[in-house]
Amino acid sequence: RIFVLGIGFFTLCFLMTSLGGQFSAKRPGDSPFTIRTEVMGALESRGVLRRMSDMLEMLMKRMDILARLENSTDFHKGDEARFPLDRFQPAAGLMERIQAIAQNVSDIAIKVDQILRNSLLNGKVMEGRRDQCEVPRDPKYPDCAGKVEWMRARWTSDPCYAFFGVDGTECSFLIYLSEVEWFCPPLPWRNHTVAVPSPPPRAQAAFRRDLARLLELIGTGKESLSFMKKRIRHLAQQWLRAARRLEQRLAGQQRDQKHILVHIGFLTEESGDVFSPRVLKGGPLGEMVQWADILAALFMLGHSLRVTVSLKELQSHLGVPPGRGNCPLTSPLPFDLIYTDYHGLQQMKQHMGLSFKKYRCRVRVIDTFGTEPAYNHEEYATLRGYRTNWGYWNLQPRQFMTMFPHTPDNSFMGFVSEELNQTERQLIKANKVSSMAVVYGKEASIWKGKEKFLAILNKYMEIHGTVYYETQRPPEVPAFVKNHGLLPQHEFQQLLRKAKLFIGFGFPYEGPAPLEAIANGCVFLQARFNPPHSSLNHEFFRGKPTSREATGTAVFQVSSQHPYAEDFIGKPHVWTVDYNNSEEFEAAIKTIMRTQVDPYLPYEYTCEGMLERIHAYIQHQDFCTTSSLPPSPKTKSPPMQSPPSPLALSPNSTHLVWSPSAGWAPQAWPPVASLQVWVSEPQHTCTETCRRHGLVCEPSFFRFLNKEEVFLQLSIACDSTEYEMNHLYPAVAENVRECYLQKEPLLFSCAGHHAKYRRLCPCRDFRQGQVALCRDCL
Repeated sequence: RIFVLGIGFFTLCFLMTSLGGQFSAKRPGDSPFTIRTEVMGALESRGVLRRMSDMLEMLMKRMDILARLENSTDFHKGDEARFPLDRFQPAAGLMERIQAIAQNVSDIAIKVDQILRNSLLNGKVMEGRRDQCEVPRDPKYPDCAGKVEWMRARWTSDPCYAFFGVDGTECSFLIYLSEVEWFCPPLPWRNHTVAVPSPPPRAQAAFRRDLARLLELIGTGKESLSFMKKRIRHLAQQWLRAARRLEQRLAGQQRDQKHILVHIGFLTEESGDVFSPRVLKGGPLGEMVQWADILAALFMLGHSLRVTVSLKELQSHLGVPPGRGNCPLTSPLPFDLIYTDYHGLQQMKQHMGLSFKKYRCRVRVIDTFGTEPAYNHEEYATLRGYRTNWGYWNLQPRQFMTMFPHTPDNSFMGFVSEELNQTERQLIKANKVSSMAVVYGKEASIWKGKEKFLAILNKYMEIHGTVYYETQRPPEVPAFVKNHGLLPQHEFQQLLRKAKLFIGFGFPYEGPAPLEAIANGCVFLQARFNPPHSSLNHEFFRGKPTSREATGTAVFQVSSQHPYAEDFIGKPHVWTVDYNNSEEFEAAIKTIMRTQVDPYLPYEYTCEGMLERIHAYIQHQDFCTTSSLPPSPKTKSPPMQSPPSPLALSPNSTHLVWSPSAGWAPQAWPPVASLQVWVSEPQHTCTETCRRHGLVCEPSFFRFLNKEEVFLQLSIACDSTEYEMNHLYPAVAENVRECYLQKEPLLFSCAGHHAKYRRLCPCRDFRQGQVALCRDCL
């Protein structure tokens, strides 16, 4: 009997476990198209219930027989009499429990039978609806029929469609296209009452006091990451001091904490990661310097960061569904901002489906050399021959963030150089060796063909190099050069603090090293390019989304190795000479040796300057909210009544300003009070025009002067006014009295000039030492 009771108990446990598996709760992520499968599983469960009920009844009968046998024998005589009578009381209790369970199972079976009958009835209704779905003809959804046709032919091309429940039926196509994508109207028989949870209240950003958590976020496993972490540690105290100063200046301003994803695409294995293996071999480090500083600035400002350097991590953070990247994300994007590069941008487009178009306004692209509007607009670039491997993204041009302020069309991100305290500045001045020069360039290829310059320099100075080499293969540099090999950053800084001259041989372009040299008291000597380098005559610029050439479509010329140093710093810290003129080259060296200079670092390249700039961008730049656009484009504009212009002539009648009596001011950043409208000369860009007046071109202001009445206010006679797509517009062809307005806002550009046109240029003031921000921009 004990054996029978045990077998009965374990059988009961097994059956209940099986039953629990059959009736487990439906998973939240299950497809809405698996109803039929669930119903069939439930039918099997009903059979299990019936078999369980039958077995329990059989078990009860056998227990009853055993009880009767026990009462009819002398079971308690002899040796058995010594067993206590309550030995079998647990068995009686078990029988009562089994009896109660059997009754419950019987009740459940009846209820399940009723539920299943209703489910089958609803399943038939659903099946009928699935078979009867028709493509809706709704003018609000003109692409619906075409998308359904595409789904019929291609729904198996990507597993992500099946992940979202597409099974080849017409209804599954329509449900997907109306609920996952947005090409078809919602189906009336679907449940559309799902409550959208309200977003949690925003946390406030607080300046951080420690960088240890950032070093953990960056991770390990790559030489490039180790380099960035070393740089952050080295500059940690400067970041902390700068954060305290900016916090005091902002005087408790409320700042929402942003959720930010930083995806460094060029370090992923999928993009080749050519940088990490070259970190220890003298490869270019400018990009990694900038990324390290961006991470430090975002973290110190108090924002919530996620850092990725792999495609798998990117997909996980974004919520990419399994498949080949044709479907949208599985949930709303959890990040307010995404900082990435061109490699990361391409990876996001490949894996986010339609969500990329929806969320691309949140992306900020770290772009060393910049992307001009003419290359950014896909249709225009294709039609006008500006299409390159890196352009045509149709982003707002200010979403591209550069290392130097090449063009106001992009946002200037920058990096930082180490600041010196007063004691360090005095020590540097006292220990400078006026006859010591350091050559800019860690790769031996940079030195080739420079023997003539080096021979002249060697007449006056001891020449030092930092060229990478392996022990068995010394570098190919002249014997009179003292080569230190590749130096750690702090040792390189010590070398610069002794040297008088830091000399460049034309490459690399626009790196951080010249600014570091100038900050350590060196004079930077560089070559003037004649003719200027551009995509037309130099392989390095070929394929980059920037003209930089002396033609009618140029931004400006790359006239030297480091245009920022030439234009924004200049003498006595920066000398730009013609290296092909030996006399000019030699005279410059003699003058530099006699010239006393102090260490100098522009404010915009200090830690505080970078924190200030990024803070302003995060607080004020919003590319997801549509701003007021130009009027509806027309081939020719007929006479029309316009509201009074908010612009007015300046007191000296040379340009337009925002009128104090306008009575209204749009919500714009930079504030419109800083706007000045000037007319360029032929062959001059707006960048040049504004600079001539001590101002900066501000592309966000183009929308305020892209109007016919502005020509009249500037006394420009127009026999006709036309709207066209052209990155030079608004402009006037004075010889034929034709005026042109911009048809495509993405083509508003400070870049470009032509002999035929005088351009309308929006200019603004700027903060001393911070060209990216106007005086009232904070």
